Amino acid sequence: MELIADILMIAATLAVAIYCIVLARRLSRFTDLEKGVGGAIAVLSAQVDDMTRTLTKAQRTAAGSAARLDELTERAEDVSRRLELLIASMHDLPNGGVPATGPAPEAEPGEALFLSQRSRVEAAE
Repeated sequence: MELIADILMIAATLAVAIYCIVLARRLSRFTDLEKGVGGAIAVLSAQVDDMTRTLTKAQRTAAGSAARLDELTERAEDVSRRLELLIASMHDLPNGGVPATGPAPEAEPGEALFLSQRSRVEAAE
């Protein structure tokens, strides 16, 4: 009986040894840096690093654009205030906002619609 138990123990030990060899081979292929999951992890890690750098650069660019947009908005508001002030001051002018410089010269047929205040002789000189 003892002999049978020893034979069974040796057979079980050999089966476990073969099983461990098979698992070791599978594990070495699994962690291979070129083909296995290790390679996929290495590629994904490199992609994450690239994306992190790209995201940081995009955030810096967006912050700069936001600052520039704030500056332009402030300038536009300032110009808007000035224009409102100019329009309000136009209401104080006589003749509906047109300066009184005298009668406008009459346009002859064929002349431009927008004439200067100078005569043709003055303009020719």
